[in-house]
Parts: sequence; C-alpha cells; structure tokens
Amino acid sequence: MGTVMLGTEVAKAMKERLIQRAEAMKEKGVMPKLAILRVGARPDDLSYERGAKKRMELTGMASQVVELPEDVSQKKLEETLEALNRDTSVHGILVFRPLPGHLDEEPLKQMIDPVKDVDCMSPVNMAKVFAGDDSGYAPCTAEAVMEMLDHYGIDPEGKKVTVVGRSMVVGKPLAMLLLKRHATVTTCHTRTADLAGTCRQAQILVAAAGKAKMVTADMTGEGAVVLDVGINVDEEGNLCGDVDFEAVEPKASFISPVPRGVGSVTTSVLAGHVLRAAESISGVK
Repeated sequence: MGTVMLGTEVAKAMKERLIQRAEAMKEKGVMPKLAILRVGARPDDLSYERGAKKRMELTGMASQVVELPEDVSQKKLEETLEALNRDTSVHGILVFRPLPGHLDEEPLKQMIDPVKDVDCMSPVNMAKVFAGDDSGYAPCTAEAVMEMLDHYGIDPEGKKVTVVGRSMVVGKPLAMLLLKRHATVTTCHTRTADLAGTCRQAQILVAAAGKAKMVTADMTGEGAVVLDVGINVDEEGNLCGDVDFEAVEPKASFISPVPRGVGSVTTSVLAGHVLRAAESISGVK
C-alpha cells in the first residue's frame, strides 16, 4: 500500500515560509495583495475564491474580489482589468476562467501585466515556462505538483514521467517544469494509442485529463508515484480525481488523493507568486 501524499501537509509546510516572507515585506511598508477578477458566480470559481482568500489571510496578505455581472460587456471587462494593472496597491491579478461565452479571453491575455499575472495567463509568462526562465510564473496547479514531489523527497531527475493531459493550464507547462528538472517526459492524452501501456512504464504518473477515474490499476506500474490533478464528480455525486484511488493505491509507492491532494497546494503556490510579484514591483525583499 502506497504512502498517501497529502497536499494539506505540503501547504502547512509552505505556510510558515510564506508568513515569514510576508512579515518581512510588511516591516518594510509593503502589504502583498491579490486581486481576483470574477465574472458571474460559478460554483467552482466561488469555491476556489474562498480557498484563495483564506490562504492569503492565513499567510498575512491582503486580497480583494472584483465581481462583474455575467452579462458584462467586453469593454467593461477590459477596462476593469486595465484598472487593476494600474492599481499600485495590487501586486497579483487572478482572472477566473473560462469566461462566459460572449466574452473573448484573448485580449485579456495580451493586456494583463506579466509582472502581476500570478497564474500564467499572459503569453509572456507561458513563454518563460517553456524557455525554463524562472522569472515567470508557472500555472499554480502545475507548480503545485512540483511542490508535492519536493515535499515527499521524490526527485524526478532521470526518471520516466508520463503526464496524461495536454492542457495549457496543467499538462503542457508541467511537462516543461519536469523537463527542467531532468525528467524524461512523455505527454499523453485520451487519444494516445496504447495509453495503458505507456502509463505502465512510468515511474511517475500524473493524471490531468479531466476524466473521472480514468487511470485504473492496469494502467499503473508497480511502485509508481501517482499524482492526481483531476477534479470530477462521480456517479454518486462525490468529488473524485482522474485516478481510481482505491484500485491504484495498492500498486503505488506514493499516491495523492482527491480531495486533500494537489488542489490543497495550489492556493499556497498562488500566495507565493503574489509575494514574488510584490517583491518585484516594490523592489523590497
């Protein structure tokens, strides 16, 4: 039976470091602040918003929510984002996506100040991730996977890693973060031929395809490290990941659950990005 990788433990360890850095900044007159720009009130947005606000509060930082109605115009949305770019009290900006269908996300990606773009919305930051440039911000969920590995003493260097999922939010940037750490990375997706066989070869397997319990025991090699990034609802209405946890756990050396896994670390990474942005903008460390 594998060691269960609890994200709550990782977040707890990160919390103390974040508090110390935030206190150091406040002593020099800078209060790190996150602005959340939300259109409408989707339940998953509201859930993440609560977690982000709580994490900022627990680490001694500020946050504000700018809520716009679901039928907001493109012009009003862009004006609101530009105002946050100009607001000197705001160090990090998080725009909840996807946006309602009548809105175009692309102009926002180009508009957001890359220095304040703490969840890698800007193509500037995404390019830095792909170039291995640490001055950018990786997507928080992708970086949370790396924090989980580090906390549990799992070095990806030289290991065969399979990432199931190719989104720009997790799969692709995570592959780049792993490559930077000298892993041998295979990126798969739901159309990969012999997906099960490819997954079985992995020493580290990351499930980020967005399909409930798609990774089964026959897709997992003995002793593999399994990280589940999926957030789904099963037939009984319970929250579950992309991994069939009960079936895979006996084969894994380490495995992250859903909930209480990678998702628990994401807001801590977000808080860390806000701190970095505040340090960069203010010139205070």
